[in-house]
Amino acid sequence: MDFPQIFYKATDEFNTYEKHVNAPLIRKVYETGDFEKAEILVSGLGFYDLFVNGKKITKGLLAPYISNPDDIVCFDSYDVTDLFINGKNTVGLILGNGMQNAPGGRIWDFDSASFRNAPCFAFSLTVTDKNGEKTVYEADTSFKCKPSAILFDDIRSGCFYDANLETDGWLEADFDDSDWAPVKKAENPRGERRLCEADPIVITEEIKPVKIFDAVYCEDFHCNGRMVFDTPFKFDFRGKTGKVFDFGINTAGIFRLKINGRKGQKIYIATCEYINSKGEPANNNIANFYPADYCQAMYYVCRGEKDEIFEPSFSYYGCRYAVVFGLDEEQITEETLVMLRANSDLRERGNFECSDPVMNALRDMSRVSDLANFYYFPTDCPHREKNGWTGDAAVSCERVVLTLTAEKSYREWLRNICKAQRIDGALPGIIPTGGWGFRWGNGPAWDNVLTELCWQIYRLRGDLTPARECSESILRYLSYISQKRRPDGLIAIGLGDWLQPMKGAGDPTAPLEFTDSVISMYICRKAAALFKALGLESHYVFAAGLCDSFRTAIRENLVDFATMTVKCRCQTAQACAIYYGVFDDCEKPQAGRVLLDLVHEKGDHFDCGMIGMRVIFHVLSDLGEGALAYKMITRKDYPSYGCFIDYGYTALPEDFRPENEIDFPASLNHHFFGDIVSWFIQRVAGIRVNPKNRDCNEFEITPDFIESLSFAKAYYDAPCGTVKVEWNKEGDKAVLKIECPEEAKGAIRLPLGWTFVIDETQRALHGSAYTVLKAGEYRAERK
Repeated sequence: MDFPQIFYKATDEFNTYEKHVNAPLIRKVYETGDFEKAEILVSGLGFYDLFVNGKKITKGLLAPYISNPDDIVCFDSYDVTDLFINGKNTVGLILGNGMQNAPGGRIWDFDSASFRNAPCFAFSLTVTDKNGEKTVYEADTSFKCKPSAILFDDIRSGCFYDANLETDGWLEADFDDSDWAPVKKAENPRGERRLCEADPIVITEEIKPVKIFDAVYCEDFHCNGRMVFDTPFKFDFRGKTGKVFDFGINTAGIFRLKINGRKGQKIYIATCEYINSKGEPANNNIANFYPADYCQAMYYVCRGEKDEIFEPSFSYYGCRYAVVFGLDEEQITEETLVMLRANSDLRERGNFECSDPVMNALRDMSRVSDLANFYYFPTDCPHREKNGWTGDAAVSCERVVLTLTAEKSYREWLRNICKAQRIDGALPGIIPTGGWGFRWGNGPAWDNVLTELCWQIYRLRGDLTPARECSESILRYLSYISQKRRPDGLIAIGLGDWLQPMKGAGDPTAPLEFTDSVISMYICRKAAALFKALGLESHYVFAAGLCDSFRTAIRENLVDFATMTVKCRCQTAQACAIYYGVFDDCEKPQAGRVLLDLVHEKGDHFDCGMIGMRVIFHVLSDLGEGALAYKMITRKDYPSYGCFIDYGYTALPEDFRPENEIDFPASLNHHFFGDIVSWFIQRVAGIRVNPKNRDCNEFEITPDFIESLSFAKAYYDAPCGTVKVEWNKEGDKAVLKIECPEEAKGAIRLPLGWTFVIDETQRALHGSAYTVLKAGEYRAERK
């Protein structure tokens, strides 16, 4: 595709916390005769909104993408044939800062990124006449610009807007723009030009407040020393009473403000996730990375017209509560402030339901976090950071591909991951990055994202395209970790079993030399399988050999074979050693008994961080201990997932904290502890997808008739069609219903101690616990 090469900007100045620069309006009028087709190619760095003949046609929020423009410059394509007329046609743009200029990213060095600059754009219009002749019009200095009413915008800090600065009629063809300035050439971004293929970010739901009440905005706020600035706006509302709009769910999106305001009336909106024990809305858990009152804030100055409606641009908000200042009592209704929930446009592909309301609530909380943290790619949280943390995405990938149509967006992000890779093969902990994340915040458990996304898309969907596109980057990474090994063959270079309960975030029980080495082994094993499928024989040989080398080093240095125990003796290490194949099959039963001892020693509580939590429940199910895994997840005493429900959470939090610490939470909307949903679908309902890693349309239906459950059901839209499983149990008898396409292959395997019951159509199954997969209704009983 022929992309326009020259970028233009309105001004040399760019927005900072000390000096705000209004987002620019940009316009151009084209006059066309008879035409057959009209198409636009546009890129905005960081973001753009596009208008044609007065109509906003931007594909979604935060267009075109969130990337490092030194790596990739994304364009969007629009067919505007139906919007153009014979005659004068007006094209309008508003530019936002986005990643091009992200002062709110100072903690991660985005303020000093090499690409930091004023927002800019590239644009072309292609008009095809009735004879098929094409004329291409690229942007030039005939485009005119003027400051807009957007006073300040930052993806993390929010949007400030003065409606009195609006320019009426600026999208009309006959508008007089004689006092507007011409745009000027910008420094061309260095990244690869390409058409964005990620799912757009769309508004999915309008959420009205479930409650509106008065409360004092919590004063507890400690700003990071790097984020102290003399800002133009000083709102100083902490410790004062505001109107709290409770939307009932901790999610992400933007707001719609609707108000009959007085001219000059000023509305300030702060956002937060929780109400503390004093009854105060508080954001001390997410705001310390930003200047006072500049964390996910919204500020609006009324024009004084009836029914003013404002939706902020070029930012988004992760929260449950909005604390509003400046409203008159008579202005407050449920329509005054509405949350517009938004996320990447992903379709549901799989889900789960059962008789336990706790499991169903946890399923919903996981889905909330998955979507609130999917803005083109998985972020860690939708408020405090909004970064593409690689480790978070790695542990969530299997679940997300099982339940949401995310592979297009993953593929686009993988291109950014490959571009971010250093020449020596190292990967940063966040992507995109301006250079931060190589010295800290990465390591094999985080770098795992490169192979894990490729592997799960291939394993679950049968698509090798991402692996093919990333094959050389994967090989470069394997070379990198091979050179980082110690003389004993182990590796210890990154972050470990992050956020183990009752431990410091970076102080897990599992030693780093174990978790880094076992994840490196896993990365090599996946890489070998992908290389083999791609026919890259030399790559395969290298990856397989490196995998064997890591495994040998782990077994020689870190396993006590007298007791079949990983030497640090902790849940994470023991579960990972079983799950990832450090132990031979003949060794796993004894190793499994050690794991059970470790769980029982903790009173049947888990004691793992994010690495261990990704695997421990699956391992317990393999040991025939699904009921124990269920108990560990759903129990209401700390640490557990069940306690989140008693805390009143509506999304999954970043960590596990006891009740006496809930006034001092970390993020309350993270997705990396959500693998329980994968366990629900695969281990309780029993839809095991591609269990032998050889065919994405092969399944093993392995329901677990857990004593405390009376029914469970799940579905998964496989490439060959939809697979549905439902079981109902009463006492020692169960009915299993399976729907699947004829193309689905595999087996049905009942849990230990259960057999099929004879009936007129299934005589051959009597007394058996295993049969070939086929749609139908099956009856089973406990022996």
